[in-house]
Amino acid sequence: MRIVFFGTPELGIPSLALLKARHELVAVVCQPDKEQGRGKKPAAPPVKRWALEHGIVVQQPEKLNDGRFEAWLREANPEICVLAAYGRLLKQPILDVPLRGFLNIHPSLLPKYRGPSPVQTAILNGDAVTGVTIMKVTLEMDAGPILLQEEMPIEADDTTLTLTERLAVRGAQLLIQGLEVIETGTALFVEQDHSKATYCKLFEKKDGLINWNESAQHLHNLVRAAIPWPVAFSFYEGEMWRFFKSEVRNIETNRSLLPGTIIDVEKNAFLVNTGSGILAITELQAQNKRRMPAAEFLRGRKITVGSRFQSS
Repeated sequence: MRIVFFGTPELGIPSLALLKARHELVAVVCQPDKEQGRGKKPAAPPVKRWALEHGIVVQQPEKLNDGRFEAWLREANPEICVLAAYGRLLKQPILDVPLRGFLNIHPSLLPKYRGPSPVQTAILNGDAVTGVTIMKVTLEMDAGPILLQEEMPIEADDTTLTLTERLAVRGAQLLIQGLEVIETGTALFVEQDHSKATYCKLFEKKDGLINWNESAQHLHNLVRAAIPWPVAFSFYEGEMWRFFKSEVRNIETNRSLLPGTIIDVEKNAFLVNTGSGILAITELQAQNKRRMPAAEFLRGRKITVGSRFQSS
């Protein structure tokens, strides 16, 4: 089929590769380049870099609804469009352009976790299972009828990065299956149970700030959910420290000490009192330092038992 792909982050690349191999991939539509780093130089989105490397036309509309982009899409004449984390809502005139509509790859088991952060939210909430949904795009966000859906376990050491990578690969494979049944006329779309819908919000930098009054398990989930961004952080002696790996220790909270207090320093970790349980920090980055395992960090810096992390 003749396809235009809408997507921006790395999540879309496995789908792009399969679409190019099995269909006529006409163009890639992604968000405009964004300034990054201290030099504020424009950086191309991952799907744009992939498309240009493979000779695929790229469109990066600043405005979607002034008529010009819609005219371009009609000229491209896609039979169907595929959406994977494009990051912008599409209005009905654009949704009406392709004969067979838009398909969306959504990394959750809809109607659970509609919205922009389903992978982060599943990890943060301590879910054991997530999955991929292939669905028709409608005006209401993530509310369209479902074509295919498949569960995937969340591993104990999964981060948003590792889980997203696995979901992207399986989502691409499921997408191809979905396109096959659409092409053969055997597709069956099933309406979502909207009464069971749950929503997740966009993660922001401030969402990485650790509240030591929370349980150790919740904070461990936050550390995992915040990789690769915004990365969980707290403040120690006026410095911002970022946490990349942690463990929940089977030790009771020390009720005589405030949450955030360091209760022990081991060879490979330091242990922090929380609102419920003990969190061991095993990989971190102190302010103006590189990321390193706690064992290496502790060889070069003394941490005092009884000192305390602050939330600001």
